[in-house]
Amino acid sequence: MIIGVLKEIKENEYRVSATPATVQEIVAHGHSVLVEKSAGDGSGFSDAEYAAAGAEIVETADEVFKRSDLFYKVKELFPQEFPYLNSDKIVFTYLHSNAHPEETDALLNSHVTAFAYEDVTSDEPGQFPLLAPMSVLAGKGGFLAALHHMQAVNGGKGMLLAKLCGVETPVMTILGCGHSGKAIAELAAGFGCEVRVLDINMKVMQETQKYMPANVSFLISNRSNLEKCLKESDVVFNCILWPKHRKDHIIYREDLKMMKPGSMIVDVACDDGGAVETCLSTTHANPVFKAEGITHYCVDNIPSAFSRSASILLANATLPYLLQIADKGPVQAIKDNKHLRAGLTCYDGYLTLEETALKQNRVHTPADKLLETL
Repeated sequence: MIIGVLKEIKENEYRVSATPATVQEIVAHGHSVLVEKSAGDGSGFSDAEYAAAGAEIVETADEVFKRSDLFYKVKELFPQEFPYLNSDKIVFTYLHSNAHPEETDALLNSHVTAFAYEDVTSDEPGQFPLLAPMSVLAGKGGFLAALHHMQAVNGGKGMLLAKLCGVETPVMTILGCGHSGKAIAELAAGFGCEVRVLDINMKVMQETQKYMPANVSFLISNRSNLEKCLKESDVVFNCILWPKHRKDHIIYREDLKMMKPGSMIVDVACDDGGAVETCLSTTHANPVFKAEGITHYCVDNIPSAFSRSASILLANATLPYLLQIADKGPVQAIKDNKHLRAGLTCYDGYLTLEETALKQNRVHTPADKLLETL
């Protein structure tokens, strides 16, 4: 199979889907790799490194798209990429089709086979192995962003998010005890902040408490605890991926009025109107806005700021699944691996991702049912 590694075109996206080390592994499996010229520059990987690993460096995205059997990317597809989709092609990337109806149209109308990193599952319920490494980076990056935007020179109230003798200790509240939440807690606790983690899963919190320092406390996520934390926190971090079809929220616009002046919300999940009603996705170029006087940071690709680390982590995580698709072909790969099957967004014009079907009011064809016909 010919694998095409493309240079990302999303604004402020510096990650790349494959590193020279993972290209070497793909080639060792007997596949060819085309790397668009300068695709790795944003992550510090040169064309020469890719060539030494066995890749062919290709001048344009047009040539990569036309010659490749599988498009290996980081971010979703953009309109200028839609014309390259057809029934002979495979897409493997973070698709986020539920948030992009026009992309879903292009995927279905082209009859392309498309897999979404974010939907690949694991044997551990509720865990998404291709999201996890980016979630850790997003959490740590979110805390660093709060440190930055709390500075007076950056428009904040001039608070250092760290324990200082003679100064009241900052309070950080984290919604969700998943990968992002734990990553935030780790950094915030290391800076000496008072950290509160809210979740509905007591077992997960008990396991996490075992290795967190004493300045991290754990609370059941209910309305009473949330209100207390909103009133007392300097920064509230949302790490909960909210189901796209839900119309309710955890934090409502009205709730922001009980927060302290100059406090901040960092939405690592970046769901527009998701768990936090007032959150709207932002970019690294324009990362913050205010709603009800509260600063919101909702950058939707935080890991891009740490592109080299992010690319290494992402490439290592996606490689085993990529090789299954390339070695076996997509149909046999999803027959053999139920977790990869969960990541199938569409096949031959059929939408197999239920979340996108619900949000966009489209017909859903479960992948298991589709397999009966293949």
